[in-house]
Amino acid sequence: MKSYWLKITLLSDAVFGRGDGVAGLVDSEVQHDRCGLPYLSGKTLKGLLMAEAAEILSALRQAAPSAAETMTESAGRLFGRPGSRDEQGILHVGDAKLPEDLRLAVQADFARLAQSIEDPAARERALGQLRAAVLDSLTAIRRQTAIDATTGAPRRESLRSIRTILRETPFEARLDFMDEPDAAGEALLAACVMAFRRLGTGRHRGLGKCEAELANENREPVTGALFENFERIVQG
Repeated sequence: MKSYWLKITLLSDAVFGRGDGVAGLVDSEVQHDRCGLPYLSGKTLKGLLMAEAAEILSALRQAAPSAAETMTESAGRLFGRPGSRDEQGILHVGDAKLPEDLRLAVQADFARLAQSIEDPAARERALGQLRAAVLDSLTAIRRQTAIDATTGAPRRESLRSIRTILRETPFEARLDFMDEPDAAGEALLAACVMAFRRLGTGRHRGLGKCEAELANENREPVTGALFENFERIVQG
């Protein structure tokens, strides 16, 4: 089974929203695991890559119809075909997580703390405090309010607090192919990654700016080499 790594670095604060908040703390909380480490679900990430593919295919239909036909077929094989239960796509996208060495170090801290406290209630309190500390070290809480267009004053009861993941935070997601991809499919995936510029909630409002690249299983960059195939296919 062939695999790549999608490596992402935030260039601005981002929100990987989980759809709810924490009473008395934030109205919009970020997705995080039991150790307080933020992540972006693979399902969401795959949806973002599919959206980039749709934009690329739309442009190709105007500029290079023959290449668009080839890439459309490859996109269907990669991501699946809309409305088809039988063709789900060969690409499986894992969650985008913090680098493995950092995750292992934090998990080790949790394990040591759990082993050092015998009382279950005290253990849970201590682990909860550590979880909050880890999350706070990687995020910040933004507060924003709506402005009345007529008066220019803040609207009543419109103040909201949103937790954001700090810029320059790195993430990585494993991309596994359930079947051997063709050259056009890999080329299209590289083009999607190069077009990948924003992610998360609020990406249309200035949040979630990022840069991304593909790497092989040895973590060596391969985006440029794969994109050269995309250019050859487009140019005929």
